[in-house]
Amino acid sequence: MMFEDLLPAVERGIIDAAGSIPVVFKGIERSFEKGTKQVSPSRHTYHELTYMRSGKAEIEIDGRSVMLQKGGTVVIRPGKSHAIRVPSGHADMLVLYFGFEHPGNASVAPQTIEQFMNFAYGTDDQADEEKGSEPYILIHGKCRQDIASLVERIMRENKQESYGRALMMQLLAMELLVALARGLREEWEESLRVRHGKARELVRIARDYIADNHDRDISVSDAAGYVFLSQGYFTRAFREETGMSPMTFLMQIRVEHACKLLEQEDIKVSGVAAQVGFSSPQRFNAAFRKYIGMTPMAYRKQIISRKE
Repeated sequence: MMFEDLLPAVERGIIDAAGSIPVVFKGIERSFEKGTKQVSPSRHTYHELTYMRSGKAEIEIDGRSVMLQKGGTVVIRPGKSHAIRVPSGHADMLVLYFGFEHPGNASVAPQTIEQFMNFAYGTDDQADEEKGSEPYILIHGKCRQDIASLVERIMRENKQESYGRALMMQLLAMELLVALARGLREEWEESLRVRHGKARELVRIARDYIADNHDRDISVSDAAGYVFLSQGYFTRAFREETGMSPMTFLMQIRVEHACKLLEQEDIKVSGVAAQVGFSSPQRFNAAFRKYIGMTPMAYRKQIISRKE
């Protein structure tokens, strides 16, 4: 088979199995300053995925407010009214518009992500279909970083005129939908476990949540809310199970990841601080010195000298 015939063959295979193919129509980078407020709400006939690169923004979707922070991803369903407000600082985000293209029809008829998920998993779960009535999908589990990486790749590919670009965009769109499907499945399964779990299991789930989101501006309250516990009870249960407070565990995770990044000489120390979730280099230096016994710069020099 010639390369030129490969994309049509891929499309036919997907259409035969799923009845449609996922398509990314457009990708844009958006930046907003403090006080920005979208007066006229937007509404589309396709899905809109917003990934927050940095900062935070409040998105009102169909009358419901969603606070999206660094690393967060939300998918707004077709036909849902939405507007953005930036309460503080600077918000930098990537936005993808995508949908499902049907054979013999130039227009794109909206299809739920749940239907695609059933195709990806080979199931026919009516309960999943009912979840499609929610105006948006908020992704904050383990798959968050995979989705973020895919969005960045799609944006880069979309800007280039490289050989095979059409095929690559098609494959990346498919990969993005599978990643979203996995994220939905993981979060629904996790929510069932949380509702029926006991203290030890809830603490384990919270530990995973903290580890998966250590690079974001998360708090003890966020972790407690994730497992449906009050902050006081959660903190006591966490300390009983792990021997440390949730905040101490978060700091340890951040410092451990910082140690790995400091071994890469091309990343600035200030960049390492931001990547592992510290709000400033000063806070990073203080925490690093507390747990490692030296400054990040001294640690890097020590690692370099050992390699030499």
